[in-house]
Amino acid sequence: MPVTIKDVARAAGVSASTVSRALASPDLVHADTRERVRQAVAELGYHPNRAARGLITGRTGNLGLLVPDLANPFFPGVVKGVQARAREFDYAVFLADTDEDPAAEAGLVRNLSKQVDGLILCSPRMSEPEVRALSGDTPIVLLNRRVGRVPSVTVNSVDGLRHAIGHLTALGHRRVAYVPGPKVSWSNRERLRALRTATAEAGVELVETGNVVPRFSGGVAAADQVLATGVSAVIGYNDLVAIGMLSRFAARGVAVPGRISVMGFDDIVLSEMVSPALTTLAQPKEQTGRAGVDLLLQLLADPGHPIQRRELDSHLMVRDSTGPAPHP
Repeated sequence: MPVTIKDVARAAGVSASTVSRALASPDLVHADTRERVRQAVAELGYHPNRAARGLITGRTGNLGLLVPDLANPFFPGVVKGVQARAREFDYAVFLADTDEDPAAEAGLVRNLSKQVDGLILCSPRMSEPEVRALSGDTPIVLLNRRVGRVPSVTVNSVDGLRHAIGHLTALGHRRVAYVPGPKVSWSNRERLRALRTATAEAGVELVETGNVVPRFSGGVAAADQVLATGVSAVIGYNDLVAIGMLSRFAARGVAVPGRISVMGFDDIVLSEMVSPALTTLAQPKEQTGRAGVDLLLQLLADPGHPIQRRELDSHLMVRDSTGPAPHP
């Protein structure tokens, strides 16, 4: 005989309505009560009927997640964090890839909003007015982006980049290049701003090259320009760009880190597998995804709650692609 919500209520010592509230809007239930309900659900193997719950609550039990490029190894880590956290609260996740296209992104938000209770936009490429307009119609949380009063989870690049520049200056580097990503990328603008601050504080000359696509091919295309600047170290917008530069430098017989040191962002799994292993600023990918779900569920449970922003820390992973600056 299937377990019912009344069975869970008896086991937890609460009413059926409290069980329903604990499952649909956990932030509205006291932590001790919520834990008793969670234990009763686990012990009894209760699985709520989504259709019935939807009729009662007006909710679908689904969340939407948009990412700019699933081929980028950074985003699966975020997806994993979102799915794991959503599953803990019995939500399903609809995933969509926008292919770095702001217009496609806006269209997907409008289409998915009819099928989900709220949306998580990871590194969205839309303009700020578009994001604000869409957030007025659909509960939205941003990852790796801040826009007005929209809830968001971001990573503090300032302290991480201070450590990165400190690492390079300790190795004797005084001229460092940055290969920027898309102009529409909020993360790119934040990283460039933080880099300008960190290099100015350290007395290091920062050389900014042209913007590239945030992919392996972008790094390959940028490598020759970087060498032409005469810098002794370069930081790529992300690990894929940095790995693309490593590939091009190897093809040209340029020693890394003997002739030039290379650093990336994100700490994707490939950064440990390339040769030389890539020094990078690690981003808390799964933690970012989990935090995004927490903010979205909070927004759904209490739309009038003050807007929440969370900022996570990055940290420097020193590997073999950075070394002492070459002697003049």
